[in-house]
Amino acid sequence: MKAAEVNLAYTKIVSPLDGRVGLRQVDQGNYVTPGDTNGLVVITQLKPISVLFTIPEDNLQAISKRLQNGASLPTTALNRSGTTTLATGTLTTFDSQIDPTTGTIKLRAEFPNENEQLYPNQFVNIRLLLDTHKDVVTMSTSGIQRGVPGTFVYLVQDDSTVTVRPVKLGITDGDRVEVLSGVQPGDRIVIDGADKLREGAKVIVRAEGDANNPPAAARGQGGDKAGGGGKRRRSDGEAKQGQESKQDESKQDGQKQGEPKQ
Repeated sequence: MKAAEVNLAYTKIVSPLDGRVGLRQVDQGNYVTPGDTNGLVVITQLKPISVLFTIPEDNLQAISKRLQNGASLPTTALNRSGTTTLATGTLTTFDSQIDPTTGTIKLRAEFPNENEQLYPNQFVNIRLLLDTHKDVVTMSTSGIQRGVPGTFVYLVQDDSTVTVRPVKLGITDGDRVEVLSGVQPGDRIVIDGADKLREGAKVIVRAEGDANNPPAAARGQGGDKAGGGGKRRRSDGEAKQGQESKQDESKQDGQKQGEPKQ
């Protein structure tokens, strides 16, 4: 009797993990053996699921420092176009070596995936929140100039002339950059055509909301009036006000395929 119960127990196959069952590899009546490489069916764990993605090696030190300090770095998975959030999770670890051919390193993030929006081998965009800087001044990166004074901007003064203002920069996120010193909220800076300007050059500030002119723009004047009915030559520039951001987020973005967790 006991022998029969033992033999009966071997007729049932129990999965070692919870997951989603794929299409069956064999049909009823097929001959199978323990050595079949394809098995009977593939079971993939979806909850939780891990995602592998890469970042430039230059960003590794900042991420490693945050993890060593015990920080939990939120990670967001977006669709291929980067417009829809699929799932949110947390960064767990990173690889032990850098890929010398690409200069990147692999990171792994884990997602609860309760709504099963992530699947194995799926292509997703990953957004990693590294740190949050509050009450900082930000400006457009197009207004940053580099030259003999170092990093500087052309600041538009009350008399519509420009002056060189050295600035100290912090983190950069997309087309916005954090300004640690040199620019205050409400300052107007030149963001286009700055290569044609010089210290003390006169500019024409375009009014906000003018249908015929872009907002927050300035035009620098230079050159002589042409003879006869010619037009005045001008060096064009645009000025934009410095903006104060209540929350400036430093993110690292990566793209990789979802990887099932066994």
